[in-house]
Amino acid sequence: MAVAEKATVLRAQGTDIVDFGAGEPDFDTPEPIKNAAAEAMRRGATKYTAVGGTDALKTAIVTKLRRDNGLTYEKREVLASCGGKHSLFLAFQALFNPGDEVIVPAPYWVSYPDMLLLAGAEPRIVRTTEESGFKLSPEGLGAAITTRTRAIILNSPSNPTGSAYDERELAPIADIIARHNLITISDDVYEMMVYGGLRRAHVLQLRPELRDRTLVVNSVSKSYAMTGWRIGYTAAPAEVIKAMSTLQGQMTSNPSSVAQAAAVQALAGPQDSVTLMVREFERRAEFVFERLRAIPNLRCLKPQGAFYAFPEVSAYLNRTVNGTELKTGDDLAAYLIDSAHVAVVGGSDFGAPDHIRISYATSLENLERGLDRIDGALRKLA
Repeated sequence: MAVAEKATVLRAQGTDIVDFGAGEPDFDTPEPIKNAAAEAMRRGATKYTAVGGTDALKTAIVTKLRRDNGLTYEKREVLASCGGKHSLFLAFQALFNPGDEVIVPAPYWVSYPDMLLLAGAEPRIVRTTEESGFKLSPEGLGAAITTRTRAIILNSPSNPTGSAYDERELAPIADIIARHNLITISDDVYEMMVYGGLRRAHVLQLRPELRDRTLVVNSVSKSYAMTGWRIGYTAAPAEVIKAMSTLQGQMTSNPSSVAQAAAVQALAGPQDSVTLMVREFERRAEFVFERLRAIPNLRCLKPQGAFYAFPEVSAYLNRTVNGTELKTGDDLAAYLIDSAHVAVVGGSDFGAPDHIRISYATSLENLERGLDRIDGALRKLA
């Protein structure tokens, strides 16, 4: 958000900015979804709803989970909230007490640690490496578990790395989760965006017996280009959903009634728009990876999902440019927006200070222009 704000200011001043910072699809919300919202307004569906969402939306969520994930839930086991971030915040507040440890694989989405701290829990950061594809190893997970460990967060595909677990990689992780009776919070927001024929695995598909200790969190934001509509949802044991709903009732009441109507259409309607969008993101992922790989001394894993590349930039750090020291990826990001007019996000808040995050949620034309600028700016540092 900070990067987007700076890009907006520079653009208002007349600077030609190429923005690789945005964590949202550049596609418009599909017309049938917008039409469903308009129809809801026409019929007067603009009042309060039940705190946890309308019956129609809960039915659509249950239908989606069965259709896409092979998971069976009842409507009393799902909750609609004001975006995926709200869903996670509620879950952490409902589940954790001071002193509880929650395993967070790094690199991680920036909000996990702070949300856990706000709930009184302690994020137990477990570093992963490029060599492991930024994925937890069974050994790393096992070594991180203590007597205070209550839960683990799994985000696959990942923001910021674009990595995703297949069955072979996730199965031993699921075994350890089962052995230690951990709660699993599965952040599935990017689940539809998987490339290269990868078959993404889910902990509940591998270990159905973990259902009573697993929360599945998702939203319509990424898959349906609905970031501004603010609808997220959680599927979990009924007692967890009840606790989250109680909290939500005192925080926001219900999500927007009109946005809920749109989300019903998104989840239960035709899925053609998702297929087309994912196909385009895969094409962009391939282009970005090849371009980044051509830049000297820049290391980058090929994205397996989401819409981010996460190059390692240490070869361009520990030098001074115009009196400014480039110590971290954040410093390099500041250099790139100032000198090349390209907005990227530094890796420090993701737990990876030697990296930058590049979002390819923009056109191929913009990707080509921006990557050419990054290439030229980095070569000046070589």
